[in-house]
Amino acid sequence: VQLQASGGGLVQAGASLRLSCAPSVRHFSSYAMAWFRQVPGKEREFVAAVTWARESTHYADSVKGRFTISRENARTLYLQMDSLKPEDTAVYYCAAAVGRFSGVYNSRYEYDSWGQGTQVTVSS
Repeated sequence: VQLQASGGGLVQAGASLRLSCAPSVRHFSSYAMAWFRQVPGKEREFVAAVTWARESTHYADSVKGRFTISRENARTLYLQMDSLKPEDTAVYYCAAAVGRFSGVYNSRYEYDSWGQGTQVTVSS
């Protein structure tokens, strides 16, 4: 299953953006979905995740209180990003755990479907 991410852009510090992620197929199910981000030369890092079993949401400390992960119709995933900072600049990727999920929501290796990434740039 391919995921399609959108909504990135160039904004000033303090602004908001909402990222969206939808699967390329009509019938789609997963154990969990998440957002990760990556800057050149660094590892892809966890941002936020939602697990379906208990409808639990999880956030990296760096975005807690500013970002909100949510879903619509069990298919479309959103990331509402408020009070953006220059250090939030990265390519953002959505991901889904489709085949299996052991519960380690912040590990990129838990997710077997990925979107193509959308660039978020925050200027100071």
